[in-house]
Amino acid sequence: MTVEQLYTGCLSQGAYYIESDGEIAIIDPLRETKPYLDRAKRDNATIKYIFETHFHADFVSGHVTLSKETGAPIVFGPNANPSFDALIAKDGQEFKVGNVTLTALHTPGHTMESTTYLLKDENGKEHAIFSGDTLFLGDVGRPDLAQKSSEVTQEDLAGILFESLRNKIMPLPNDVIVYPAHGAGSACGKKMMKETVDTLGNQKLMNYALRADMTKHEFIDEVTDGLLPPPSYFPLNVRMNKEGYDDLNAIVARGTKAFAPDEFEQVANTTGAIVLDVRHQSEFIKGHIPNSIFIGLDGGFAPWVGALIGDVMQTILLVVEEGREEEAITRLSRVGFDKTLGFLRGGVSAWEKAGKDVDTLESVSATTLKEALRSNAPVFDVRNDTEFGGSHIPNAVHTPLNALNTYLKEFPKETPFYIHCAGGYRSVIAASILKSRGIHNVIDVAGGFKAIKEAEISVVS
Repeated sequence: MTVEQLYTGCLSQGAYYIESDGEIAIIDPLRETKPYLDRAKRDNATIKYIFETHFHADFVSGHVTLSKETGAPIVFGPNANPSFDALIAKDGQEFKVGNVTLTALHTPGHTMESTTYLLKDENGKEHAIFSGDTLFLGDVGRPDLAQKSSEVTQEDLAGILFESLRNKIMPLPNDVIVYPAHGAGSACGKKMMKETVDTLGNQKLMNYALRADMTKHEFIDEVTDGLLPPPSYFPLNVRMNKEGYDDLNAIVARGTKAFAPDEFEQVANTTGAIVLDVRHQSEFIKGHIPNSIFIGLDGGFAPWVGALIGDVMQTILLVVEEGREEEAITRLSRVGFDKTLGFLRGGVSAWEKAGKDVDTLESVSATTLKEALRSNAPVFDVRNDTEFGGSHIPNAVHTPLNALNTYLKEFPKETPFYIHCAGGYRSVIAASILKSRGIHNVIDVAGGFKAIKEAEISVVS
């Protein structure tokens, strides 16, 4: 038996490959199916089942394409109602994969179809659970994502989740391995650990939601406390996972069309496409197309696209480092953004050679900021609530990136102001959005809060 976690850091997402005696089960695959097909070929094995723990909200799963390519059935748990052919498992139903068994444990609460798959080894011993978004390491799945499509409240769902954990998961042996669908950084939970694999016994000790003396009322209060609104693209991803989607190869073929500067400009003007610059932030700072939005491939690319652009039907034109065009389109498609129209041939240098305007972003060192603070220069901090609450510059205005559009009135229209994040990635995203809104008096602080602390700028908790 082989169990392999295929973890994608950008999405904080874990897919799983299970092989036994020439047969394979795939759990919660990514949209690009080639890695699974290549691995199966290398193992001279056949993909027998594709298991889905629930209808994912934060990424588009590869279940539909992988099933078409292999003939393997897609398995969902009870209450699932996809628009395509799928095997809807009963609670407790077993599936043989070579010499091992996967049992569907219906564990509603995160969503009503949420299902945990229990793996028993060749000897029938309970070996691992693939818990989807029901149980994370250090946390459990947020119970508010399914309520818009049903009559239940988030408190109702939290209560259902409490029963699922107590009745289906916590009675399992402590040495059972927990393989969750997500780790720290995912918007599907609040307090996830950075680790991606653990034992159930350790989670009973470490995870606040698994406290043995916890009442249902306490669980509901703690699980629902502090939930931020889900990103706007979540319902759109759920719909794609329930109804199906275009083949990734077709999306890549459409999106890798190269446009000369004049063509690029014309397409942008006639389609209303967003010009998305995915180069490194240092390149964007030196020169970029006016009104373009920066979200770099070398950061938390796909989730930030989803959170800040929101509408998966939005058309996109790319400014991308040569050779990374297909990567950018593939990573956009992971969160449902399938409308990439093409990219700028030759990049910003070709744009500039064509005589077109190029904008820049002023970026200064933390030492320069230190001098400016002596004159009470305005500072805006785009880190998240936890980061800001830990420590921040006195009198800094907190305008978290994920809600930046709600703070636009806070920014001065003429007075120069400084903006920072933790390390310099998110602040450039924020600055690009502000500049696209006509706010050009923004100054980025290179290196972010890390550089601020190294410059011995006073901070408060």
